This record gives sequence, C-alpha cells and structure tokens, in this order.
Amino acid sequence: MRTQDILREAQAVMFQNYRSFPLVIERGEGCRVWDADGRRYLDLVAGIAVVNLGHCHPAVVRAVQDAAARLFHVSNLYVNENAVKLARWLVDHSFADRVFFCNSGTEGMEAAIKLVRRHAWATGRKQARRIIVAENGFHGRTMGALSATIQAQYHEGFEPMLPGFAAVPFNDPDALRRAVDGETCAVMLEPVQGEGGVIPATREYLLAARAICTERGIPLVLDEIQTGMGRTGTLFAYAQFGIEPDVMVLSKALGNGFPIGALLAREAIAKCFTPGTHGATFGGGPIACAAALATCETLDREVLPGVPAKAAYFRKQLDALASEFPFMKEVRGLGLHLAIETDVDCKPIVEACIPKGLLANVIQGKVLRFVPPLLITEAEIDEGIGILREVLRERAKS
Repeated sequence: MRTQDILREAQAVMFQNYRSFPLVIERGEGCRVWDADGRRYLDLVAGIAVVNLGHCHPAVVRAVQDAAARLFHVSNLYVNENAVKLARWLVDHSFADRVFFCNSGTEGMEAAIKLVRRHAWATGRKQARRIIVAENGFHGRTMGALSATIQAQYHEGFEPMLPGFAAVPFNDPDALRRAVDGETCAVMLEPVQGEGGVIPATREYLLAARAICTERGIPLVLDEIQTGMGRTGTLFAYAQFGIEPDVMVLSKALGNGFPIGALLAREAIAKCFTPGTHGATFGGGPIACAAALATCETLDREVLPGVPAKAAYFRKQLDALASEFPFMKEVRGLGLHLAIETDVDCKPIVEACIPKGLLANVIQGKVLRFVPPLLITEAEIDEGIGILREVLRERAKS
C-alpha cells in the first residue's frame, strides 16, 4: 500500500483522535526516516524525544532480536534476568534504591501517585493525600496523571478530575512553600515543562523544592519522562540542578522506541509497595528490558559525552535564526530539548517543512520544539536550520 491508500484506510478504521500529518513513515535509520513513497526526511522530533539513539540503532535492534528469540513474556509471577539487569543499571546510575517497571510514562506517573499516597498512609499521615504540582505542567492522559495536569484543554469533557491535586505557579519558590502543609503528601514537578512550552525550572526553584520536601518529610517526585536518558546533557536532568529526588519516573527514551516505563524510588518509600498493592502485567517484560538495557549502556558509553557540545551548537544556530525574524520571541530549553517561542501560528511552518525534507514539532500553538536524536551531527543541525530558514523567509515574503 502506498501513502494515499494507507491514509484512506486509517481514516476508515482508526480512532480519529490524532492530528496526524498526511505522512506514512515506513523506516528509519539514525536521524533519518523514509515515507511509504520513498521520500527521505531529517527528523528533529525523534518520536517526541523517544529515539535518543536514533532510529533502529544496531545495538538496540540486536538486543530486541536476541531477546525475542528466547522469551516473549512470563508475567511477574516469575523473575526474568533482563529486568534484574536493567534495574541494577538504573540503581547504580541514579539516586534510587529500587525500580518498578511498567509500559509507559503515564503508567509510571499513576504508580508514583499511588506510591506517595501509600507512603503517607504507611507513615501515619493518613490525612496527607494532596500532591502539589505546577501550573502548566503535563504528566499524562490517564485519569490520575491527567488530574495532575492542570491545563483546562486536556480536561474538557472528562470531568470530574480526581481530587487530591493542587497547582502553584512554576518557578515560584514562595508559592510552593505556602502550598505545602500538613495535608500534602508530595511535590511533583518536571525539571523542564515539555508540553507546556519547553520551560526549564530555575536552579533556585528546584533547590527550594528539595529543601521544602526535606523540611516537611515528604517525597520530591520528578517527572523525567521527557528529560531523562540524556536529553538535557546529563543522564537525568536533576543532576544539573544540584539535587536528587526521592521518586522519579522515566519512559520515552528509556527503550529507544520500545515501550517501557520505570518508577525509581528510595528504599524508605519503595518499601510501601508491598505484595498486592500495585502491578503491571507486561511491566518489566524480557524484550522491553533488553531494549532498554542496550539503550542505557550505549547512551552512557557512546553518546552522552557529546551531547553538551551538540546542544550548545544547536542553541547557537537557533539564536542566529531567531535574530533574523521579528516574530520570534525567545529561544529556550536545556540540552537538546530546545524551542523557539513565536508570535505566530507555527503549524503552517511545520507543514511547509515536510515537503522540503524536515520533520519539526509545534506545541502550544506558537512554540517550535526541537528534540532530535542525541547522535545528531553539526552537519545535520545545519541542514535542519537551513530548511527552516528557507521556510521562514518564504513565509515572511507572503
């Protein structure tokens, strides 16, 4: 089937809840993808910050093939070695003592919500049920994670939201301190608000959040679903702020495209999940864990050291691009999690890039987001910037 045939069939049989571009991606390699008609594109979206090692990285492909030839699934009635190896790697490379595996970021957030409430209950603070989150944050689309996402456009038609969440302004330490009281069981934040517009937390804010949680004896939960696995230039973004959380959620790039999520926690909190309190049928499956372990090892060994220099170069090129066009307001981000806020609707810009061979992303209507594979080269950055500049100049003339 070619592109138009596939698109017609998709219209006929699939839910229409995505605003997908009329593009059918057939294969990928590195920072490139090809559509069903054989056209090639430079990918600055990376599956929305997922394929940090690029498409079809050989190490991940080999790991998946080897694991699939041995064992698909056993459930959590038994132990599989791949899950144990991955958990050990994550514990050895983070603040955490224990890991729980699930299938996605939003499942990880659901687990985190349950864990911190259970922790309050288990430590004798049964009245402490409220979780403090930040305005403009995004934590997922299942009902618990959605209730923690205080953005009206995601709630419409799904009310009532679950109780037990209170939002305060992002990057406002005083507001956070005022909000935390005896009924608070945790503070839950993103180091960079991704879907909210690629807005990094300030160092002051996360230091304050850490201090407040320590003073109150409550967990600090970091949603590193987008920022984890090297996206910001360190393995986890929290390392750049001089803090450690008590609980952290990973997904997206953890399996480089193979679905997996992880909840990491300190022992004192993790022990509150006793047998029967939480689970996931497919969580920690042998194939997903093999993909993730190969991703972690390859990222740490071969890719992560080069990310800061690439990020600085990309940021410099975006700054130069933004200076050419008056409707561009601000370049911001952390590492290779970058964005340009504009005064215009960016969807036509993204659409105009596609026939020129570039895949980019728009969020919040007026923000261009760039989350390329971390192995992107300077030449590929230049190529992407060149196409974007061409599109913007054409737009300025029209």
